[in-house]
Amino acid sequence: MKISINVDENYKDTEIAICCSRLTPDIEKMISVIRIFDMQVTGKKEGEIFILNAADVIYIDTVDKKTFLYTGSDVYESGLKLYELEEQLERMDFVRISKSSILNMKHIISLRADLNRRIKVTVSNHEQLIISRQYAESIKKKLGVN
Repeated sequence: MKISINVDENYKDTEIAICCSRLTPDIEKMISVIRIFDMQVTGKKEGEIFILNAADVIYIDTVDKKTFLYTGSDVYESGLKLYELEEQLERMDFVRISKSSILNMKHIISLRADLNRRIKVTVSNHEQLIISRQYAESIKKKLGVN
């Protein structure tokens, strides 16, 4: 892989160009990481790659070693692992709610106490997610609720 950097004060915007013979999973992963710095994520759906605003992602879940991004209307597959997305989206109020899920706190509509100190949360697409007891206290603290 060859990396070229041109620094010129005449450039108004930063531009990243990727030149390749074919789009590989590694290149898709690099694109995803770059997009996160711009607060965008990429997700794949039906063989097509979509650029999503991170703020539109309600939650992210891992199933069978695949990571999925859930928006109000669609589900996209990410090339990144859950912990990679968690680290990069942390400053945007994404928090871990279980071993396999992170949640965008800005999409929480309501909370309800559940069995065994867990919390049932309703999000903006009206799905209900479970916050495991391991993460429940820190979520309540971040939200300022008892």
